[in-house]
Amino acid sequence: MAKADIPELPEDDEGKIQFLIEQMTLDEKLAQLGGIWCTDLVGSVDGTDGFSAEAATEVMPDGTGQITRIAASTGLRPPEIAEFVNEIQRWLITNTRLGIPAVIHEESVAGLCARDAVQFPQAIGLGATFDAGLLSQVATHIRAEMLAIGARQTLSPVLDVARDPRWGRLEETYGEDPVLCGTLGSAFVSALQNNDGGGLIGGVVCTGKHFLGYAASDGGRNHGPAHIGSRELREVHAEPFSAAIRDADLKSIMNSYASVDGLAPAGSRALLTELLRDELGFEGTVVADYFAVDLLRTHHRVAPTKGVAAAKALLAGLDQELPALDCFSPEELGPLVDAGVVPMEIIDMAVTRVLTHKVELGLFEQPFADVDMARAMFGTPMGRNLARRAAEESMVLLANDQSLIPLGTTGALSRVAVIGPAANDPRLMEGDYHYPAHLEIIYDSGVESALLPEAGGAFKPGPYFPEIVTPLAGIRNRLESSGVETSHAAGCGVTAEPEDEAMIAEAALLAGESDIVILCLGGRSGLTPTATVGEARDATDLDLTGSQMDLLRAVAATGTPVVSVICSGRVHTLEELEQLSAATLLAWVPGVEGGTAIASILFGDVAPSGRLPITLPHHVGQTPIHYGYRRGGARSQFWGDYTDSPAAPLHPFGFGLSTTTFEYSDLQVETGSTEEYSSMSVMVTNTGSRAASEVIQLYASDEIASVARPERQLVGFGRTRLEPGESVTVSFKIHPSRLAFYDEDFRFVVEPGAFDLEVGGHAGTPKLTATIDLPGEVHQYRQRDVVATSTTFAQL
Repeated sequence: MAKADIPELPEDDEGKIQFLIEQMTLDEKLAQLGGIWCTDLVGSVDGTDGFSAEAATEVMPDGTGQITRIAASTGLRPPEIAEFVNEIQRWLITNTRLGIPAVIHEESVAGLCARDAVQFPQAIGLGATFDAGLLSQVATHIRAEMLAIGARQTLSPVLDVARDPRWGRLEETYGEDPVLCGTLGSAFVSALQNNDGGGLIGGVVCTGKHFLGYAASDGGRNHGPAHIGSRELREVHAEPFSAAIRDADLKSIMNSYASVDGLAPAGSRALLTELLRDELGFEGTVVADYFAVDLLRTHHRVAPTKGVAAAKALLAGLDQELPALDCFSPEELGPLVDAGVVPMEIIDMAVTRVLTHKVELGLFEQPFADVDMARAMFGTPMGRNLARRAAEESMVLLANDQSLIPLGTTGALSRVAVIGPAANDPRLMEGDYHYPAHLEIIYDSGVESALLPEAGGAFKPGPYFPEIVTPLAGIRNRLESSGVETSHAAGCGVTAEPEDEAMIAEAALLAGESDIVILCLGGRSGLTPTATVGEARDATDLDLTGSQMDLLRAVAATGTPVVSVICSGRVHTLEELEQLSAATLLAWVPGVEGGTAIASILFGDVAPSGRLPITLPHHVGQTPIHYGYRRGGARSQFWGDYTDSPAAPLHPFGFGLSTTTFEYSDLQVETGSTEEYSSMSVMVTNTGSRAASEVIQLYASDEIASVARPERQLVGFGRTRLEPGESVTVSFKIHPSRLAFYDEDFRFVVEPGAFDLEVGGHAGTPKLTATIDLPGEVHQYRQRDVVATSTTFAQL
């Protein structure tokens, strides 16, 4: 049937979808279940690289489900991206038989991965804020940028629970705790999907990843198999996904690369249907992580051919192949459909889910981007101010001997030395999914074989760095009117170089002539061999890389006080560093306003308020390490410590110092039951002399249970800013389902009995404690129905 012979689409959504499926050939259906690399649509038009109708005719004659990463694969600026999107959509609507527009997807784990977009702190830094409201604002900004360029699906957020710092992708996560990851992830998803503003018509489909257990691989190796029991798999690793589904209506999920107890997620019905859909209630699309369908054949070796890999994936519950149609193609999958191995009902179900998103996004009515909006929404002062606030909230003060921080500038200092490889290198302020750091996998000449395709001309991806404030620039900007002289030396690189010895000597000389040294150390996040952390950049050694510790030792030997600032997505072993430093600030990978935020913290414009979303070990030999060990797991029996190291971490989850003091008092508890809410309230007072934010953490510990439970678990948290002398009453409302677990019969239950509640401080070191004794019978819940703890604040 020619396009002219196709009747107009019905107006109602269900009718529209059903009509299209009835009209489709198998080739057209399979086209909707895959994507097209944006670079495959680029050709030479009048001697200039641009959208090529000839290329489009060749690679997507039957249409396509998605267009893969225009912003995150090219050097196009926002208006050019919008124009390219419009050319693609116009061609699809005009030149394919059914005229179905495509979804353009991008990356946005820490800001839209696009030229000129705001690059926020990497996700682990956002996790350190413990601020769901901030995550909503960051996601709202990302949504505005995505809508402006016509991108309608993001492959974010990362909801993996990360407990092994050897794994390079830990920096993309919100940390080690399922409740923290789920709460922040839900806030991010809700704002991007526009849940409070009318839904996907003005929103972006979020894709939670990576389902499931990706961060728990053997040895911290990327794509490595994970060995996780069914109870741990659900209670820990599935919980952030469950939270995003039930609390934020997460629309899409991406599979993990790592097999779980031998099950490759892209081809596992037990994971993608029985657990994800049947148990957790997910109703959206499951999209393949890039090349994951073919990895069933080449990596996991559970399929002999691409066609069989496609069949396994579809029958398991995976709907859409990314980045491009390959195993799902008519050539590979078609014969298995014709043979009845993959029933047409399975194909139609997947197509229905894909088309449902397109209908919900309003693409049939408005597939085009507004080029003028693309010009207006990027590079705004509001976006940079938000990036600065996010960076400030993310930073964790780990040590502060003799209250050195905040640094005085009135008469106390005359010369400040800013030293270290991260002091003035904008590249080190970026994470592995920031633009353009991520695109090094395309344009870096040091990569022998490009992992992703590249286009030329205006499409060539870079590098095109945004305006990034380095620590040196931030400190100089802060001190420019104070009369304090600022000097700089790199000292060394993040990896060992022949010239390091001479550079260290130069830096030590500079340090000895200064009143204080701000030593900026760190790592290089990315995906290429030159990176020290990031996707596929796993490590066995958690020390700072290269000659950085030699630099610290040399600088500290001068006797000048050292403030160490760590700019890295890696969780490092920092015990010696803290011993040699007067103060230590963990700045993570802080994004475009990182230097401004560092200066604000160091010189007292903003009090540090970040809290560790991840446990810091003394030594790599303690890994995997986290606070949520099951009973008896936090120490070596029976003496407690290792023979060569404490069993306790250097710094626990939730830890972070402030430059003021907070007092907790007036603890009030109301006990509910196994079916009714319990509540706790506490008064928090700023008893110091500086305005600051406090993160109030609430942990629960099940004293006796039918199976071994964690020593403690985070059940709620909140963040509030208090002026000196100001007080606030913080109230938590705890539903019993928040305390539920899988019992011996694998029922998700709350058992009656005593629960210890710990509030304030950090994991294992509370400010106040209380015990509630829940009455009632053993009550069964479903994980998909867990009620999140609510936190409210009443100013006094």
